[in-house]
Amino acid sequence: MTITASNHNMHNQGKDQRDKTNNRLLFVVAVVVMSMVGLAYASVPLYKLFCQVTGFGGTTQIATQAPEQALLTVEPLAVRLDANVNPQLNWSFVPIEQEVSLKPGEEVTAIYRATNIGTMPSTGTATFNVTPQKAGPYFMKIECFCFTEQTLQPGESIDMPVRFFLDSEIVSDINTSDIDEIVLSYTFFKAMGNSS
Repeated sequence: MTITASNHNMHNQGKDQRDKTNNRLLFVVAVVVMSMVGLAYASVPLYKLFCQVTGFGGTTQIATQAPEQALLTVEPLAVRLDANVNPQLNWSFVPIEQEVSLKPGEEVTAIYRATNIGTMPSTGTATFNVTPQKAGPYFMKIECFCFTEQTLQPGESIDMPVRFFLDSEIVSDINTSDIDEIVLSYTFFKAMGNSS
């Protein structure tokens, strides 16, 4: 009888130990999942902050207005406009013009058009980059729709302006003197919390 009771106690202790280990593992997995969900919600603001601080990925600069006068003595530069949509967002997204030409210091407004081609309302938010990356510090945005959530009803379209200019220092920097075309690229993603 004592052997059976002893085996029973050892079996219970082993079961208690496994239960504690399983509970600990469950807690760790729950914390990891919650952390990942939190990071997903914070990814766009964190990406924006990271790019603005580091200049990573051709991050542009922000300005309140263009200079009084453009550099008239230099050749204009071409800015090609690119638009992309993540497959999870059922939108069409295109630039109205494929390319604009401007002289450093000259303010330009480019228009992008987004259309919800799905059957449900949906919300998107856009990130951007400029290539070549070395042009980013000289690409000065005055107005932009990036990192702002846009909600569109089925079939609804919206025209979104981007106002910008190129800092005149782009022509005197030896590292950017070979640039003759800049690509301004936007990608729309489904906004977090958007179930449709």
